[in-house]
Amino acid sequence: MLNYGVIDLGSNSIRLVVYEVKGNGPGDCAPKSFKSLINDKVMAGLAAYVSDGVFTEAGIEKAASVLRGHAKRARYFDCRRLDVFATAVLRNASNCQEAVDAIEKRSGLSIALLSAQDEAHLGFVGATWDRTVERGTLVDIGGGSTELTRIDGGRDFDNASMGQGSLSSFARYVRGILPTATESEAIACRLRARLGALPDARAYRASVLYGIGGSVRAAAKMQAQAAGDIVRPKSMTADEIRAILEWCHEDPDTFAHTALKASAERIHTLVPGCVILLALFEELGAERLEICKYGVREGYLIERMLS
Repeated sequence: MLNYGVIDLGSNSIRLVVYEVKGNGPGDCAPKSFKSLINDKVMAGLAAYVSDGVFTEAGIEKAASVLRGHAKRARYFDCRRLDVFATAVLRNASNCQEAVDAIEKRSGLSIALLSAQDEAHLGFVGATWDRTVERGTLVDIGGGSTELTRIDGGRDFDNASMGQGSLSSFARYVRGILPTATESEAIACRLRARLGALPDARAYRASVLYGIGGSVRAAAKMQAQAAGDIVRPKSMTADEIRAILEWCHEDPDTFAHTALKASAERIHTLVPGCVILLALFEELGAERLEICKYGVREGYLIERMLS
């Protein structure tokens, strides 16, 4: 067995996962043949280090510092490879290449900058690794963007990225910690406008959504906490997401105490993520959301490191 390390440099968090892989290396990875040995997340909030479209010097130093710490931890696992990939927070910066070069120099690590299409496709690869999906829409709500992927015949098509995520929505529209009903509606309106601006938004209409990413998992954790369940649900409905938002707006104090138990590090992005998710439910005509175990990191491992 071999160990592979993947660092996901995202808008909200920078996460190191070390996978133990059965087999003899690339090309020899069968379904369910890997497991995570360590899953270490730092809530770096890099989206907050973007000013007028520029990724700032402070953000560069923050990212490099976290990457150095992750690289140090990964060395204990004698990884065959340690890869870093970055998504919307660097991809959308006006000084993207300069920021990537500076972070690489200060951290000593190379960074693979994923395009929006790459990110959506790798999310599909990860999400469908342990399940067969013939038709539906894959949704990945990140900190700085939301990716949509149309699934038809077990293949991914029309990978699209909208430059609005849970953290960027919080930063732009929310004055406190929890958004008001008015602020939530502003987030939803902006998401609907972005969705409507896609070349063919109707292509993503589906009865079933497949969700990956931290915002989807946070919503599921909140649902479990509200219901008094130990294990988070494997699927959710629009009514359940709507109930979470109504609770936040009607009784924010009790909601906040429960949210701290469910996902303390995401208390500020939980509700914006749910607002985006409900807007997608309504606009895409979906009946339920299936919550996937794997996502972009596993897709990157499978396709970029093991294939």
